[in-house]
Amino acid sequence: GCIILSLLIRSFICSSPQLSILSIQSSPSVTDRSMLTVASCCPILTELDISYCYEVSYKSLEVIGQSCPNLVVLKRSIFNWLDSSEHVRTVPAEYLRACPQDGDREAIAISRSMPKLKQLVLRFAKLSGVGLNSIAEGCKELEVLDLFGCANLTSRGIEQAAANLKNLEMLVKPNFYIPRSAFHMERYGHWQLYDERFQTNVFQI
Repeated sequence: GCIILSLLIRSFICSSPQLSILSIQSSPSVTDRSMLTVASCCPILTELDISYCYEVSYKSLEVIGQSCPNLVVLKRSIFNWLDSSEHVRTVPAEYLRACPQDGDREAIAISRSMPKLKQLVLRFAKLSGVGLNSIAEGCKELEVLDLFGCANLTSRGIEQAAANLKNLEMLVKPNFYIPRSAFHMERYGHWQLYDERFQTNVFQI
């Protein structure tokens, strides 16, 4: 079944060179090989959603970034690994266990190959401050950054990264978001983040 679906996806993509928006989330049949097809057949891609595709690695992100220079929206969320009970009846346990562990490597791949990103969604990604800083350095045009559920990040680390993103309009922290009205032109020369503390001991302080 997965092989047939993969072939269908590749066939569709290869016949759609003008495709600019592609969402293939939650598909176990989407692999690095599939993403090579996307990269070679969809050069004008501007928006890509590969959330919950656990057979896709950082290598695909590198290739997509290099082959699709107009990409401005990337959604690369993973399932809630902090509390997998909400997925027990809908997602196979082995699939949940296979969730990407190399969050920093993916973040670095994004930062190096997707400099024009304006919106980046990384819900529950396992990146640390290293990966986040890399994104802040390489994706200067970001306007929306969604880090909901990214439990390996600290409040201070998020503030420091956001200070480098001059165009940032919305920042979704690990358990809430701060609208633009909550930023101030004082501490960092553009927007100051409130120093809220996470309200659960699951998150690292």
